[in-house]
Amino acid sequence: MTNVRINPSILAADFANFERELGRIGTADAAHVDVMDNHFVPNLTFGQPMVERLQQVSPVPLDLHLMIEDPDRWAPGFAEMGVFSVTFHLEAATAPVTLARQLRERGARAGIALRPGTPFAQIEELLEHFDQLLIMTVEPGFGGQRFMPETMPKLRLAREWARRHGSEIRLQVDGGVSADTIGMAAEAGADTFVAGSAVFRGEPAEEIARLRELASQHGCTH
Repeated sequence: MTNVRINPSILAADFANFERELGRIGTADAAHVDVMDNHFVPNLTFGQPMVERLQQVSPVPLDLHLMIEDPDRWAPGFAEMGVFSVTFHLEAATAPVTLARQLRERGARAGIALRPGTPFAQIEELLEHFDQLLIMTVEPGFGGQRFMPETMPKLRLAREWARRHGSEIRLQVDGGVSADTIGMAAEAGADTFVAGSAVFRGEPAEEIARLRELASQHGCTH
């Protein structure tokens, strides 16, 4: 499999030492930053000032995942910070295609996320406007949850869509990704993997290399 990307979630990092923790994942493709507002999901994490500071000190690009209400209002401000990508939820957006264009105009890649219960059919007609599709493999809101294999058919539909359309869209999975589950996601078509505790609980460089190798072994070339 080509172009396996590992984006560790800093939700599993030591919050008191973010600069050091970002330095520990210097071999990753990006740092996944979960922005939660305690409304769209029942958890509260980082706001714009925190993300802006992380962007200043991170040795790798920032891959933002906005689990917030009203992304149409707030997402462009995150893109203006120079982050690599901004992903918002289809379930929260009023005008997702317009928002995707605004994110790209501000220099960020535009991503769209689906909760486990949201069917692929709801995004299929809009997908050409996005650079990344994030298929949640847990219910969004908290780290450390168990991977949901029942989301894999949706991932297969997305990969088949990308093949049919000759699209280079990135297919990302987030939630419960570990050495035990990454092969299943890679086989179903994912190429970008968010892993939290699986990376930070050990030696991050070793864990990133291990996950990358496992995904490469199981993934299909596309």
